[in-house]
Amino acid sequence: MPHSYPALSAEQKKELSDIALRIVAPGKGILAADESVGSMAKRLSQIGVENTEENRRLYRQVLFSADDRVKKCIGGVIFFHETLYQKDDNGVPFVRTIQDKGIVVGIKVDKGVVPLAGTDGETTTQGLDGLSERCAQYKKDGADFAKWRCVLKISERTPSALAILENANVLARYASICQQNGIVPIVEPEILPDGDHDLRRCQYVTEKVLAAVYKALSDHHVYLEGTLLKPNMVTPGHACPNKYSPEEVAMATVTALRRTVPPAVPGVTFLSGGQSEEEASLNLNAWRGQQDNAGAATEEFIKRAEQVNGLAAQGKYEGSGEDGGTAAQSLYVANHAY
Repeated sequence: MPHSYPALSAEQKKELSDIALRIVAPGKGILAADESVGSMAKRLSQIGVENTEENRRLYRQVLFSADDRVKKCIGGVIFFHETLYQKDDNGVPFVRTIQDKGIVVGIKVDKGVVPLAGTDGETTTQGLDGLSERCAQYKKDGADFAKWRCVLKISERTPSALAILENANVLARYASICQQNGIVPIVEPEILPDGDHDLRRCQYVTEKVLAAVYKALSDHHVYLEGTLLKPNMVTPGHACPNKYSPEEVAMATVTALRRTVPPAVPGVTFLSGGQSEEEASLNLNAWRGQQDNAGAATEEFIKRAEQVNGLAAQGKYEGSGEDGGTAAQSLYVANHAY
């Protein structure tokens, strides 16, 4: 019989739980502003803007300068390392700008995916070395939660048992290290939408992956009340010939979560997973790297956060009624990595 050795004090548990609950308060979600330098290069190049640190700062400023209307629909913002130490045009650190709105600051702490030898192109995520020291510094610098992304894919031979187990343990070790430093870990086991698999296959794999993840979190003594889950929605592969309704996707997703995620977890913050998402493209199109357009771009972001995502988080969004245009364009990228 295993023995129990306290991993966290009562005070540490309360702090972590309070942070997690603030992020996923009713109607609130997370703004992921943690695009890497490479990911930003892809986005900025589409509008003819050079990928410099200053232009990346200006783009983030478009988002962070949104007024207090976003407080009721955004609970947390994930920063990239570079962004955590940048300031706005008035010299105010972005961290303070976000905190002054009552929004929790987060930080991406993984160092990207690397090949998992002996598998069919599967990966694990690196970044555990030195993570405790980095988390301690990030906590001092204003970050109260973190993100770590693991990636799995569906094919005839994947995900393998090795990939599922390895990524589950990596996520658990990351989560444990974060909590020891007062940081709420967002656990992100992303199953890529690449492939021609149907909805049932994705649901089956999602259940197996999540079951392994929560077994690993338990083994590593992770305090679930001080964590958040950031999973893919259960969807068919992008090359699947069968079409499914939003209701079918929702039922498959909820069923998978109910079968695997313990009730102790405070909330689930879905990643878009390559589905139709217009926020980033609308912001970029409205901004185009020109300061004169920043106000309009910020308003577009507020509209997306307040009138779409905030309502959707509460089950109140009825759709835009747009069948084409930017809203219907997918941001799917094959074998997405960053």
